[in-house]
Amino acid sequence: MLRNSAKTSLKVIRRGLFTSAKVLSAAEPSQSAHPATKPPKAVKRRRRTHFSDKLNMGPSFADFVSGRASEMSTVDPIVAAQEGKDDLRMPPWLRVPIPKGRSYRRISEDLKQLHLSTVCQEARCPNISECWGGKRSEATATIMLMGDTCTRGCRFCSVKTSRHPPPLDPKEPVDTARAISRWGLGYVVLTTVDRDDLPDGGSRHLLQTVVEIKKRSPSTLVEVLSGDMRGNLDDVKTLALAPMDVYAHNMETVEALTPYVRDRRATYRQSLKVLRAAKEFNPKLVTKSSLMLGFGETDEQVMQTLRDLRKNNVDVVTFGQYMRPTRRHVKVVEYVRPEKFDYWKDQALKMGFLYCASAPLVRSSYKAGEAFIENVLKKRHRNVGVPRDQEIPNERFSSKEALKDIKPQ
Repeated sequence: MLRNSAKTSLKVIRRGLFTSAKVLSAAEPSQSAHPATKPPKAVKRRRRTHFSDKLNMGPSFADFVSGRASEMSTVDPIVAAQEGKDDLRMPPWLRVPIPKGRSYRRISEDLKQLHLSTVCQEARCPNISECWGGKRSEATATIMLMGDTCTRGCRFCSVKTSRHPPPLDPKEPVDTARAISRWGLGYVVLTTVDRDDLPDGGSRHLLQTVVEIKKRSPSTLVEVLSGDMRGNLDDVKTLALAPMDVYAHNMETVEALTPYVRDRRATYRQSLKVLRAAKEFNPKLVTKSSLMLGFGETDEQVMQTLRDLRKNNVDVVTFGQYMRPTRRHVKVVEYVRPEKFDYWKDQALKMGFLYCASAPLVRSSYKAGEAFIENVLKKRHRNVGVPRDQEIPNERFSSKEALKDIKPQ
């Protein structure tokens, strides 16, 4: 009886082993059935880099906890710049403080409430804390009119671009004038995006804004930094006859580099034509232009640009260092030393410019109020050393005179 039970159990065990073997053979086909099957490749370990080696050499978390981190070797500062090793490192003279101060906060809050844009913010100007944080009579703001979206795409500029920007805000001229009156600014710069989508380039809108500002703040000096109006001199005339104090249009760079730096619709000769025409339409205007250095221009090219500006009766010129806004923009070729900016200031004054602001952090509207009041307007108002036909009275036009020939848009 026991012998028969043992035989039966042994048969069951053998049958189970045979079944398991069949299942395994079905799940794992033999090499003969699939001779082309290759063994799995070994996982290739990522090669160690100089950056990771340097990090591993640095202090660990345990070292920081124990207070021994200062005794450890630190990471080489140049390692932190490995990703952008083709870019020049910013020199110490271009570093600026973080924006702060009561005046800065007041202007910033008002801009948000009135939905106004400034080139100070849109173009990431490094001088915003100095210009907005000055005393009440010295503070300078650069308000960007006609929206915050440009129809052009210059390779140095961080302002948004679109072929079809939003329509103009009809309340913008009045809102801008109210804000400036509230701030009590001594000097305001009105700059604009290019609006090639508008029939008149926005010249009537700018004219109305200047008129509203002078109506509420007659003692505030107004500079308009405009585009080239597509070279349309009728639109240039409309703007030049506004009751402003300064008509500004920037060359940006030398002639040879203009096609690579500016939008293809903005040409060197067209910019010169605009500056010359503004002066011809209104000889009492102070005309102004600006150049950025650091694109790779030569001294002779810069000198020729100064000659061209003087030949077209431009009164004021400024020089500043080009600073790359993002990696999408044209690279900085050179960080020009402060001594070189002093050199260009001397050259400009020798050539007959009424005033030249030249330093690494200077922008076309940087400290514009202080510089302009001290060096240009006061001289002309006192008629010191300036021909009589170039004197600038405080009130050249009334609002009605400025608008009488302008039809509504």
